[in-house]
Amino acid sequence: MTLDPDLKAWLTLSFAPGLTNEPFRQLLAAFGSPEAVLAASRADLTRVVPDRAARAVHSPVPPELLARVESWLEDPANHVITLGDATYPQALLNAPDPPPLLYAKGRVELLNAEGFAIVGSRNATQQGLAHAEAFGRALADAGLTIVSGLALGIDAAAHRGGLAGRASSIAVVGTGLDIVYPAKNRDLAHELARKGCIVSEFALGTAPVASNFPRRNRLISGLGRGCLVVEAALSSGSLITARLANEQGKDVFAMPGSIHSPLNKGCHNLIKQGAKLAETAQDILDELRMPITAAARPADAAATHPVLDRMGFDPWDFDTLSARTGVSADQLSALLTQWEVEGLVESLPGGRYQRLR
Repeated sequence: MTLDPDLKAWLTLSFAPGLTNEPFRQLLAAFGSPEAVLAASRADLTRVVPDRAARAVHSPVPPELLARVESWLEDPANHVITLGDATYPQALLNAPDPPPLLYAKGRVELLNAEGFAIVGSRNATQQGLAHAEAFGRALADAGLTIVSGLALGIDAAAHRGGLAGRASSIAVVGTGLDIVYPAKNRDLAHELARKGCIVSEFALGTAPVASNFPRRNRLISGLGRGCLVVEAALSSGSLITARLANEQGKDVFAMPGSIHSPLNKGCHNLIKQGAKLAETAQDILDELRMPITAAARPADAAATHPVLDRMGFDPWDFDTLSARTGVSADQLSALLTQWEVEGLVESLPGGRYQRLR
């Protein structure tokens, strides 16, 4: 396809070496459009931005950069969204340093849906992964698009939950969209491109540079109404997302866990600082004033599940419950995790479980 002249001007300005987001936006505000910025003299530009930014505007752009985008846009699933587009995510306009343009792949309408961020450790426990997926599914079924960063561990589990739910999932990545990182999440990335959306502020070809990932966290928090942290060490990058969400006036939630696990110390520290403790998806929905409706809540279908019928309302230990229901340990563990998140089942001391009335 041939690039639209307006989009070509946006891209040309975005490729200007050393022109960062803030002077880019200042120039747009002063001159009205990228075409007008590119046509302005250096003297006019320096009345708005420092001389180094003005020089960057007039630096030649390698034609292969534009050609790469032109080729990439031949896939109808691929999009470049600018600040001037109606599809630009309005939530990011109130986030720190909104990117002048975004690269997106998949269902771009999700970028303006109600979102919720779920983040956490890359080295998560199996229980943490199960919780992240179950919370993602329950919140997506309640109408919240799950936003995360496509990292290994909690991010990937949250995306899987969101994709299984009604409102799907968005991945905000720290590379160009022609690169899948980490490679282990390739299948998940392809599913997100089909059923959800992947978005990046970084140009095509941008490699997974370490500094890009903390930077993209402001977009993860910016796209969500709130943020849940599931398993995080005190040094976890997911705490950056939580801090940014708090600075943006968003609700921050943290899942508690064992006091002996390093992976829970970050979450416990957040709770000490005022984050809301989340034991079930309903805790989050109540805080957001989004009660699960009969139409949206997967628990309504689960309430007639034969395992719940056989469980009754007496407390049971796991092994007895597995024998009573005839369900394998792996399947039963997944069911109990999902129902605990949805508020259908409560875990009791001694490894017992009880159905809630």
